[in-house]
Amino acid sequence: MHRARLLRSTPFRLALAFSLLFILAFLAAGVVTYQFLKRDLAAALDASVRQTYSVVASTYAPDDLEDLMAAVETYARLNNGEDSIFLLSDATGKRLAGNVAPFAAPDGLSTIDAGAIGQKGDDRIRILAGTVGGNRLVVGESYAETDDLEHIALMSFGWASVVIAILACGGGAFLAARAQRRLDGIEKAMADVSAGNLARRIPLAGNGDDIDVVTGHMNQALDRLSGLVEGMRQVSADIAHDLKTPLNRLRMTVEQAIEHGGRGGDVQALLIDAREESDRINATFEALLRISQIEAGARKARFRPVDLGDTMASVAEIYGGVAEDNGQTLDFSPRPDAPSMIHGDRELLTQLFVNLVENAITHCPPMTAIRLALQAGPEGFAASVRDDGPGIPEAERELVFRRLYRLDKSRTTSGSGLGLSLVKAIADLHGAAITIEDRQPGLGITLLFPPHPQGQS
Repeated sequence: MHRARLLRSTPFRLALAFSLLFILAFLAAGVVTYQFLKRDLAAALDASVRQTYSVVASTYAPDDLEDLMAAVETYARLNNGEDSIFLLSDATGKRLAGNVAPFAAPDGLSTIDAGAIGQKGDDRIRILAGTVGGNRLVVGESYAETDDLEHIALMSFGWASVVIAILACGGGAFLAARAQRRLDGIEKAMADVSAGNLARRIPLAGNGDDIDVVTGHMNQALDRLSGLVEGMRQVSADIAHDLKTPLNRLRMTVEQAIEHGGRGGDVQALLIDAREESDRINATFEALLRISQIEAGARKARFRPVDLGDTMASVAEIYGGVAEDNGQTLDFSPRPDAPSMIHGDRELLTQLFVNLVENAITHCPPMTAIRLALQAGPEGFAASVRDDGPGIPEAERELVFRRLYRLDKSRTTSGSGLGLSLVKAIADLHGAAITIEDRQPGLGITLLFPPHPQGQS
């Protein structure tokens, strides 16, 4: 991936923005922590100065200054004269004990510079001054240790900020590069599809993140697009093949009518044949158009709660006599006692079961038993049309749903080869899965419909 392209990419910019926000949040937290640390160290220093002052002052007894002087001298000898100061002076300002020369200091806690009292360096000193038995007592501790701790904390925070910034930016760039590679894969796949490679699919990372979810939906859309395009190719080829014969027959009939009419013969029968042939061609195109409209989802606006069992019962009742005239039997059993409600178009569902029943009646011999059944299950309603006729060869079971596909290659039987294609389109519109089973003998077609989303109401 080119660096310039990565810098312009949305994942990198998002990663950079989040990295900056993370660094700013870390800096803000560090500043707050440093201020709390600084305050606590100052409070600890004040507490230490007060404690030392109290210990030294407690050695004084009325009219007994020697113990106080001894305590001040002892504490003065125990330090190096830079980290701590001790001073005891009388009312006239004369030094009685300590390690620094007398200086003016206000009562209570205050801060002075070491140079102001003749100490080496430029450290600050926290002092506590007060009167003990008429004498002036000053105790102080240097900020050196506190400043060192603050410096260590500040340096640690600074280096931590550098490390955090490097990790945040580096990690952000790494994650952005990974995301960009996946987006590049999507871009390349879509470019291949645009170039005509409809078999191309976008690879999945397999971690189930949002990009994988979007990729899965895009692959499903590509599958549908590929199926539609392949269906169009197949339909174009089948239309050219299947309509060639009826168009030739229509042309021959018209030519015969012209020839008979030129000799003064009766052409009425030929014109009737031509009209019937034209009607069959027109019916084929109307069926193709209706399948296209159904596949486009245009009929979903007419979806209402539909009782699937009632629809199947109506079809069985209407076509029972047709099957009987053909020497066959048609029944619907067992009929469900409770309503089997789905969300759909009753007219299209009726057309679906009519096509399946007509297909069985047309292609099965006399004495064939045709049965409609409906069963309710946890996944929905399973509606089936079964017969004990010759069935469909295994190699052609998936092909029968193609438009204009017919098992009778010679086209000697009636039909356009669109009945099961219409069944498939209606089933897809209703979200129903179709399975074909070999009943040995016979054929069974089962459709699994999802239940009505608001329940059986």
